Amino acid sequence: MTISQDRPFIVFGYGSLIFKPPPHVKSKVAGFLKGYVRRFAQKSHDHRGTPESPGRVVTLVHKEDWDYFSGSDPFPDDDIVWGVAYTIDPAYAAEDGYTMETLDIYSIDPTTNKEQVIIHGCYVGRNDNPSFIGSEPLDILAERIWKSVGPSGANKDYLYKLASAVHELSPSSYDSHLFALEVRLHPENIAKVRQLDSKSSQ
Repeated sequence: MTISQDRPFIVFGYGSLIFKPPPHVKSKVAGFLKGYVRRFAQKSHDHRGTPESPGRVVTLVHKEDWDYFSGSDPFPDDDIVWGVAYTIDPAYAAEDGYTMETLDIYSIDPTTNKEQVIIHGCYVGRNDNPSFIGSEPLDILAERIWKSVGPSGANKDYLYKLASAVHELSPSSYDSHLFALEVRLHPENIAKVRQLDSKSSQ
């Protein structure tokens, strides 16, 4: 896709870009998507994992596509994918396993308290790219995130930072999938699970 040099290039951060903004940001605004879900459904073999043991990072998937190949998703349809829309320099590099797509980003006009639309390019994960792994049982996914480490650090730290950033974006920035993993990977909960596992193996 060719990005016009005559208009601002706006990229929507829905993952690590929320807590680690891209370079050359001119302005930013919190916003949300409609018709998409954010899921830990993308393998990360170069940042939060290795080729031998890839971690997991979030990707955006069309809601109808996710419904088709995810089977039974335990999370409600009214979740809102909040993120940050950055106006940046139009020079950008394609991310592994992502496709550029133009879609609407919504934000709330502070003067009228009504929705407003921002048109921009957004990286969207596709289920036919080699890094897309799709739906995994939550406990298995949590275990993978807990154990994985890559050049950019521990996979669990990525999840902690993302959940914390999304909590801060908006009172309505609720994401059941993300927050369910956050609860499972809380250090106290991990310790309890390991204690139970240890007792059961005795």
